[in-house]
Amino acid sequence: MLRQDIVDAIGKTPLVKLRLNDRATGQVYAKLELLNPFGMKDRVAKHAILEAKKKGILPDGAPIIESSSGTMAAGVAIVGTYLGHPVHIVTDPRIDPITEAKLTSLGCQVHIVEKMSPDRGWQGSRLELLHRLLEENPGAFWPRQYENPDNPGAYKELAQEVIADIGTVDILVAAVGSGGSLSGTARALKAYNPDLKVVAVDATGSVIFGQPDRPSRLQGGLGNSLVAPNVDFAVMDQIHWLNDEEAFAATLQLAQEEKIFAGNSSGSVYAVARWLASQVEAGQKILAIFPDRGDRYVDSIYSEAYRIEKGVNRLHLPDEPVAVAYDTVVHSWSYASIPAKGAEQHEEKTAVR
Repeated sequence: MLRQDIVDAIGKTPLVKLRLNDRATGQVYAKLELLNPFGMKDRVAKHAILEAKKKGILPDGAPIIESSSGTMAAGVAIVGTYLGHPVHIVTDPRIDPITEAKLTSLGCQVHIVEKMSPDRGWQGSRLELLHRLLEENPGAFWPRQYENPDNPGAYKELAQEVIADIGTVDILVAAVGSGGSLSGTARALKAYNPDLKVVAVDATGSVIFGQPDRPSRLQGGLGNSLVAPNVDFAVMDQIHWLNDEEAFAATLQLAQEEKIFAGNSSGSVYAVARWLASQVEAGQKILAIFPDRGDRYVDSIYSEAYRIEKGVNRLHLPDEPVAVAYDTVVHSWSYASIPAKGAEQHEEKTAVR
């Protein structure tokens, strides 16, 4: 399919039916957002930057500054620099060498914070530096992936692509970080099926769904040390948390069983969608969004030496998750119904191991 330029190449990603296992009664369709030029957030960067230019918020040649350690950085880099904007990416030491090489090769300036904020982890430190850069660059555009409505708005197109391919969807499964992909896709799909069930996937040690923060968690691409305004709890029905070892195990299984070389966000979504496929009525359609490629993780998830060093090489993934109350502190694959009024923070937690 001919595309007019690299920006036009963003979107229209493949939708693949997974083969799963003999326990599956439902059908799982994986939206391979990882096959955008750099990854899923290419959609967000394209939509946010083009909308900002259309509205006059982003003048020609003005700098773009964003905080990201992964796919959003790459998306802003490819769209911003192609359209002639200097791009500054604020990140932290967790950035992998492949992503950093992509950013610098495209002409971005990469700013790496040295230590995490005492109360808001790496995200807090990155945002502090970002604000300093905005002061130093008057007129710069900040895409604000955590709160810009153009983040979830970018996924209306994704939903339309899915509907065109398979019709209505019964269950959506997606990872949550900035909140854009799950919230935006869910809202768009609910226009076609108001009874859509939405299942969020997060990491243990992420605060998004009321868990205590653990900045040392190994997973990247999902989870957060803050709750982004774009996380729309009202559209979500259920939350699953996986720990690092479980997420890594699921990611390796995804490569082995479905031949999809992806990151841990995709792996965790795969584990949840595969289990849900064994719990639903025959013929129900489950959409799983796979956001990230595996190339960023060759020295972590896909490295036995790294897994041994971090103590996660047992690669244990339970056959099914444990059902818990929403305000339970979890340390392994667990799931809970999300309160109708959204995710509320709870000071007292009950430990489950």
